[in-house]
Amino acid sequence: MNDTVKTICKTLAEKSAEDIRVIEVRGVSDITDYFVVCSGRSAPQVKALCEHLEETMEKQNRFALHKDGLREGKWVAVDYGDVIVHVFHKDVRSVYALDVLWDHGGNVTRYE
Repeated sequence: MNDTVKTICKTLAEKSAEDIRVIEVRGVSDITDYFVVCSGRSAPQVKALCEHLEETMEKQNRFALHKDGLREGKWVAVDYGDVIVHVFHKDVRSVYALDVLWDHGGNVTRYE
């Protein structure tokens, strides 16, 4: 887990994100090296998590290359290049089950 991933996880935890998981996909996917997946209890919390994340990362001169889904607040993806953050509404997360889909044995870590 690199420093960017640690910062992202810590930042999400500060705003009470639930079930934060780090999925290492380096060598398996050309898209990114890591996914960070978490849940919010409501659409407003999902939005607040993403806004807090962006503010924190911008203070470290890390800017999102792309983000999608913020308006709806059901599934927001924020792309930092080497890390893509997926913030799900808790009811939507189980439908997509990224932490199960990308689990290749030992590459999914729960952030405590």
